[in-house]
Amino acid sequence: MTERRDPDALIRRAGRGNPDFDQHFLVDDRVLDRIPTYAESFDRSHVLEIGAGPGALTDRLLAVAERVTVVERDPDFASFLREEFADAVADGALTVVEGDALEVALPDYTCSVSNLPYSASSEIAFRLLPESKPAILMFQREFAERMAASVDDDAYGRLSVTAQHYADIEVVETVPKEAFDPQPRVASALVRVTPRDPAYEVEDEAFFLDFVKALFTQRRKNVRNAIRNTAHISHLGDPEAVVEAVDEELLRKRPGNLAPETFAELAALAAAHGEPM
Repeated sequence: MTERRDPDALIRRAGRGNPDFDQHFLVDDRVLDRIPTYAESFDRSHVLEIGAGPGALTDRLLAVAERVTVVERDPDFASFLREEFADAVADGALTVVEGDALEVALPDYTCSVSNLPYSASSEIAFRLLPESKPAILMFQREFAERMAASVDDDAYGRLSVTAQHYADIEVVETVPKEAFDPQPRVASALVRVTPRDPAYEVEDEAFFLDFVKALFTQRRKNVRNAIRNTAHISHLGDPEAVVEAVDEELLRKRPGNLAPETFAELAALAAAHGEPM
């Protein structure tokens, strides 16, 4: 294997970038070398990387992928990447897209491997998840654990149901804050996202996701009160009709105790009886 670029040296050459972008650069060579291995079971012929910064992970991805497309919103880093990896750009192995990952058109990539900027990690994750493409993504550890949590876990919530609607979510490695420069305030974690169809049917995905969001705003209430109290979020015209249609045993439970398939059943009843607007 060709010797990989030193991440600290890349930062020295590239500079620190825009401090408003909440960038924490991964500088631990061991973690950087491991990240692409978590995607070995994926098709790595065209890898999407979001938030490349000075390019330490980009360097590792170019060693295993046929093509890499980087989306980088900091113009200084985008320019540096084109210069630092000029040979890869010239031969078509690397494309650098300057822009916000929430706004630019994404390429027809096969998987994403990214150390996401923390300030936008949630929004970027939920742009990627509906794409149904596998991914290895770095998040703050608490966020990652919430994504992967099972029903009845303390961390289980709206994020768990929504993320697992699209994919199997697995935390594959916890990364200490010392692996970054500058250090974030908390530990991070790598998440493996493996797309699959849910084990339940949802007729109106937008309504289902709004319904899940609504009930989790009342996670300490029982389902009966959660449905009644959140009609303005779920856009139900007749929440009382939904309550009357739901089994009494289920109405006594709390949203945090409902599996995703149960949310799907409830959402179907809400759509059928609640006169959604």
